[in-house]
Amino acid sequence: MVKNCDFWIFDMDGTLTHAIHDFEWIRKQLGLPAGSMILEEIAKMSASDAQKTNQHLYDLEHEVALRATAQPGAKQLLTELRDKNYETGIVTRNSESLALITLQACGLDHFFVPETVIGRERCEPKPSPAGIDVLLEHWRAQADNTVMIGDYIFDLEAGRNAGTKTVHFDINSEFPWPEQTDVCVTTLHELLESIQ
Repeated sequence: MVKNCDFWIFDMDGTLTHAIHDFEWIRKQLGLPAGSMILEEIAKMSASDAQKTNQHLYDLEHEVALRATAQPGAKQLLTELRDKNYETGIVTRNSESLALITLQACGLDHFFVPETVIGRERCEPKPSPAGIDVLLEHWRAQADNTVMIGDYIFDLEAGRNAGTKTVHFDINSEFPWPEQTDVCVTTLHELLESIQ
């Protein structure tokens, strides 16, 4: 189903990179309720509190970004997509500057141009389709020729909301959101094989 898509959008943390964020620890450091949605909680704060909390969040995430490592098969998949002249982009709930640091840390930065790395500063975060819409407009692409790949419900919902195909990447083979998912894979090698 995704073999014929010319436009590929990836989540970053936990999809192209190993998932190493300890979100409960981050919430605790920021003084946020356990299990809460971090960006959405910060958005409820006053402007001054939000600014301080966002800076604290950035500092915590910066440490994680420097330790980022690529998922097995990420470089091979991105190389194949580039060789086929497919467009690639990223939509992340992370900040764009940290996304670029993350990509550099794990050796994937040369597969993306900054204009196609969409973070939380540029538009409403996933599950909103806003980031995907930015890329579709940038590429002048159609949603039905585009695929969104991610490891979490927000990635899949963003793809559904934008009208793209969706791929759920789940190393645990659990796939708990079948209603949001067109294709399920447990490794990026499976995606690579599907387009070779």
